Amino acid sequence: MTALRIGNASGFYGDRSDAMREMLTGGELDVLTGDYLAELTMLILGRDRLKDPSAGYARTFLGQLEECLGLAHDRGVRIVTNAGGLNPAGLADAVRRAADRLGIPVRVAHVEGDDLTARFPGSLTAHAYLGGFGIAACLREGADVVVTGRVTDAALVTGPAAAHFGWAPTDHDRLAGAVVAGHVLECGAQATGGNYAFFRAGDVRRPGFPLAELHEDGSSVITKHPGTGGFVDVGTVTAQLLYETGGARYAGPDVTARLDTVRLAQDGPDRVRITGVRGEAPPPTLKVGRSRLGGHRNEVVFVLTGLDIEAKAALVREQMADALAKSPPREARWELVRTDRPDADTEETASALLRLVVRDPEQAVVGRALSGAAVELALASYPGFHVLAPPGKGSPYGVFEAAYVPQDEVGHAAVLDDGRRIPVPPAADTLALDDVPPPALPEPLPDGPARRAPLGLVAGARSGDKGGDANVGVWVRTPEAWRWLAHTLTVDRFRELLPESRELPVTRHVLPGLRALNFVVEGVLGAGVASQARFDPQAKALGEWLRSRHLDIPEALL
Repeated sequence: MTALRIGNASGFYGDRSDAMREMLTGGELDVLTGDYLAELTMLILGRDRLKDPSAGYARTFLGQLEECLGLAHDRGVRIVTNAGGLNPAGLADAVRRAADRLGIPVRVAHVEGDDLTARFPGSLTAHAYLGGFGIAACLREGADVVVTGRVTDAALVTGPAAAHFGWAPTDHDRLAGAVVAGHVLECGAQATGGNYAFFRAGDVRRPGFPLAELHEDGSSVITKHPGTGGFVDVGTVTAQLLYETGGARYAGPDVTARLDTVRLAQDGPDRVRITGVRGEAPPPTLKVGRSRLGGHRNEVVFVLTGLDIEAKAALVREQMADALAKSPPREARWELVRTDRPDADTEETASALLRLVVRDPEQAVVGRALSGAAVELALASYPGFHVLAPPGKGSPYGVFEAAYVPQDEVGHAAVLDDGRRIPVPPAADTLALDDVPPPALPEPLPDGPARRAPLGLVAGARSGDKGGDANVGVWVRTPEAWRWLAHTLTVDRFRELLPESRELPVTRHVLPGLRALNFVVEGVLGAGVASQARFDPQAKALGEWLRSRHLDIPEALL
């Protein structure tokens, strides 16, 4: 059986608008997917729906599709997307109306059952992460466009693969191979050189979008259309495999993929072959992503320039103390960011930033009273007083929480173009998740001369968020570097290099097949990205911070 070619045209809500056309015209495809949902996106769509009950889906997808639906139809490319968000039925109807206006005969189906908001009082949204068999049912019944709500990102690939190859729910190894391919594709250009630690290895000014050639046995080749920017190599694929994952078991609703079995090999220019992936029965529960409004926040950033930075910071904190004491917010956090340099040749590089962030259930507590107190200091505080922007009245922030429900309590269903519903049964074969025993480490490098240098000279990293936790995946490109990294970058060393993690639970996962370590830092992001608990609320640059830290590295690796 010939390979199934599945492309990606969106890695997030707001991705490049011309990517759908680029993917449809750039080469052969069978299926084109688009991933529009993230934890923050669900909150945004939830707030949209509060204003308009008919909203709740990614409207940009509809505009893209209207421009490209005829092209997809003419080329026989099926479209599968989670852009339905909170309202997949509404988006499916909108696609039908657009197709009718354009005179293009397409069958549009959607997947539902993920919405569990009614079961979680106080939630703005609560949606189960469904698997790919609802998508597969739609495609097997002839759908040209499939719209879903909350499914796992990889389900956009496992669904078409299961439909094309006739896989059963018990084909765990094959499904796991598709999950791995789907995880590589889901973030778009991150697989083709975007956000890549060694970005100078190619031209990444405008990376192309990735595609996977999937085979019946679950193996795949990750590549991109000829002539598009960026590059695909073992490193770019490794980086994306580590993104927003944890240990060796990568659990989903259809299968648990064993990341410790993945084998990558360069298969020619811009081609990486993925083989050897093993799968296990999925866990008996489905993850539910809950978002709710956590309260209101406000922020003011004082600019401290020149000499006496610490004393200036202390003064303004004392001056603001009275205002904070009159109506104390539930949370007030000060942070002094020392961006200043001595004897600087520009005012900006002579300045540090003092950030005050306050949170409270009541907007009035973080609003005008606070911002007024900051503004009133304009002529009565430290020399050179100014702020980056006038503080406002405060804005709502969100909280993300994860819950779990039994698979058989979720009414997963495929809804076809003619209105027929096909129930999708839960996995009959399940396996509770358990930690994988730590693998054997390689022999350490022999002693030799070392030099103090940044970790990033020998190691790549990619980091991301899952709720309030962050992961930092670190990998190296040679067996010798792996022998060093596996023994050097322990949890204690990680905490030493990233002091922010010292008081938090940190778990290290070892993936020898990828020459990688994956660190999970619990609670570093507070209540998740929407709560904006830290400077980098999604931990996107946590890995780059780690790479910039210095330690003793064998000269043989430099």
